[in-house]
Amino acid sequence: PMFKKSFEMFFKSNAEGKLDMGFQGSMEIHCSREIKIAGVIGPVASMNKSGNNVSQEVEYGIGGTNTWRLCSLDPSTTLSAYFEVVNQHSSALREGQHRYVQFVTKYQHADGTYRCRVSTNAGLWTEGSNIGQVRSSIDQEAAAVLVARLSVWKTENEEAFDILRWLDRKLIHMCSRFATFGETKEAFSLPVNLSLYPQFMFNLRRSQFLQVFNYSPDETAFYRSYLNRENTENALLMIQPTLISYNMTSPPAPALLDVSSIKPDSILLLDTFFYVIVFSGERIAQWRKAGYHEDPQYAALKALLEAPKDDAASIIEERFPYSRYIEADEKGSQARFLLAKLNPSISYNNEEQVGQQSLIYTDDASLQVFMDALKEQAQQSVQNS
Repeated sequence: PMFKKSFEMFFKSNAEGKLDMGFQGSMEIHCSREIKIAGVIGPVASMNKSGNNVSQEVEYGIGGTNTWRLCSLDPSTTLSAYFEVVNQHSSALREGQHRYVQFVTKYQHADGTYRCRVSTNAGLWTEGSNIGQVRSSIDQEAAAVLVARLSVWKTENEEAFDILRWLDRKLIHMCSRFATFGETKEAFSLPVNLSLYPQFMFNLRRSQFLQVFNYSPDETAFYRSYLNRENTENALLMIQPTLISYNMTSPPAPALLDVSSIKPDSILLLDTFFYVIVFSGERIAQWRKAGYHEDPQYAALKALLEAPKDDAASIIEERFPYSRYIEADEKGSQARFLLAKLNPSISYNNEEQVGQQSLIYTDDASLQVFMDALKEQAQQSVQNS
């Protein structure tokens, strides 16, 4: 029912009985003279309206203009705007001087009226050497989505291998600039508002947006198009899915996106935005197949089996496009959808550490190996600078 449900939600009406979307939209950007518009990534088309605030040297996404056409808008439509700092050294910026960016969005509402929304943002300039102030102004989630969209845009003209190297260089540069180093790798640390950014980049490198093997061109285009239009929360969910663990001894709780989260007596709920998976551990699957949950004396088992399905249904019900629902068992054929998203901390390379846990047959580096290499490269970058 995926297409049918998505089709119904597309024409869903709001409380006033009108379609919850806008038409014939446009967005114009105005900014202070110290910055110029490099481009916009999202469901837009250029209106070829140039000006002094348009960069002629740097272009990301659809650039060369300060106005873009949007055929339609909905509450989740989100655009990424990129800018270039062009202030001349002869006119140095004063500490505490403000910069401004203004977004003027116009569209025709479903009721026929024309609406205009103006959003103005202001920020303070500071010296590049003022690391503390620069560091505190970074939103790691928004930054991860901006970099992900830029990576997808690069796939139009560059090979995936080159894009991965570009991501690595940017991540190393960020860590060398904002991380705290010590004499050992364990002393490496990032500020709280950047602590998850390397993990986002690790999952982005492994995602279907850059690793297109086993995906058709249509699937790849579909995934990338929604990454470029959804809000930060949904886009981050595509990059790094959420995992919730259910068992009979404790309430549902978030779990690490790691193969070690697979337990024989637990159920996992994975939300990747495009599909939602209910994954039963080996013992739970055996009990279910034996029909124990149908026996009144095992009411707790029945409640455990129903809880993740109810939560999955509530997630899917509110999502557009309608997510694919998958039920999988440990060591079953459908388990591949979950395993593909988990960190392979236990694989055949270190099979002696498995014990009673599941493992992933992959040559991909684990998050720990990735972080160790990142710490080493970032420290070398600092020493060489």
